Amino acid sequence: MLTLYSFGPGANSLKPLLALYEKGLDFAPRFVDPTRFEHHEDWFKAINPRGQVPALDHDGNVITESTVICEYLEDAFPDCAVKLRPADPVAIAEMRVWTKWVDEYFCWCVSTIGWERMIGPMARAYSDAEFEEKVARIPIPEQQVKWRHARAGFPQATLDEEMRKIRVSVARLEARLAQSKWLAGPDYSLADICNFAIANGMQHGFADIVNPAATPHLLAWIEAINARPAAQAMFAKSKSEMAARAPANAA
Repeated sequence: MLTLYSFGPGANSLKPLLALYEKGLDFAPRFVDPTRFEHHEDWFKAINPRGQVPALDHDGNVITESTVICEYLEDAFPDCAVKLRPADPVAIAEMRVWTKWVDEYFCWCVSTIGWERMIGPMARAYSDAEFEEKVARIPIPEQQVKWRHARAGFPQATLDEEMRKIRVSVARLEARLAQSKWLAGPDYSLADICNFAIANGMQHGFADIVNPAATPHLLAWIEAINARPAAQAMFAKSKSEMAARAPANAA
């Protein structure tokens, strides 16, 4: 049995979620609510002691790290008709260049801006005592520091540097997609899924740099993935399942 613990169809959680839908694998989605800090509760830290999603439970074996989970699905289900990893070793290497890049560069700069825009206001809404109680439950020291930065507001120099990296990232994606429909060659792969997880929505949140005039190929790629049946099913079913878990008194 497969159970995926995630925040839903966005950022790193989207990677294995979309991979599962693309491969047509039967799994139980378990959405963890970040606004209620469920990923820092003891029950979840018993699943992943680092208190991070996504986490995949496959017959009692817990696999963590979003890109690792995606590759695990390729290894654990070799007979699945849908392959998201190329067969050719050169193409596999190219795919992994893109998944490594998104994990080590692209994700981080977009994440910092997201934390400033979204996590910061949430963190500042707590009293000092409430905030310290929540931070004390975070098992990763670096994440505690990040929460403190978000509450205080990231330095402008940091935000400026992260925006520079976002522009570099967008330019790299646009240049590649001007040459090829998909990132790692002629076929849709984990390279596309992992980068889409971060790029999707940038046409709204970063419309000054991701738009039809500046990045037509990147925008077409985002739209093409959103139009895939697996992506449409993922977004529709996830929205319904997450709504079912929302508190009864939620607005």
